[in-house]
Amino acid sequence: MTALTEPTEARTATVNTPIGPFTVVAVQRPDAPGPIVLASGWTDRVDELTALIAPRLRPRLIRAVGTIDGVTDAAIAYHDGDLSAIDDVAVEQVSGPFMIQAWKVLRTVPAGEPISYTGFAQSCGHRTAVRAAARVCARNAAALFVPCHRVVRSDGSLGGFRYGLPAKRWLLDHEAGR
Repeated sequence: MTALTEPTEARTATVNTPIGPFTVVAVQRPDAPGPIVLASGWTDRVDELTALIAPRLRPRLIRAVGTIDGVTDAAIAYHDGDLSAIDDVAVEQVSGPFMIQAWKVLRTVPAGEPISYTGFAQSCGHRTAVRAAARVCARNAAALFVPCHRVVRSDGSLGGFRYGLPAKRWLLDHEAGR
């Protein structure tokens, strides 16, 4: 994850998925090989997603396009069953050191192997920071590409999810092959 130095123009695209519209807000920079996702989620409301982007990354202008190469096709492939299609999509989020590290850790949680908030906190090197681990998930702007849906409560129940528990259940079942 590299830091953008100033807001820039972004592109947004929405694709249909089995659990509803999935929208991405991404930027392209000259020094990056492909688009960088700033926000994404199961909504067709771009304003909901831009509100999640850290102010220093928030683009001045957002242009709607049909697709974003390497990003919307990865989202479609994931929903069609290629669970690893999202793994190499570049993402940019900024916050404090713990959150940045925790978002990186989330990207290493394997599909089909959800972990508890306690296990997630331990994976981040802070075994007692369970509430902080939950906040990391709640503040994640790049849903799917930073798969916070893979974190569940210790008893296996779902906990929260910005896009609703039915969407989280679908994602976990999809990854488990159900």
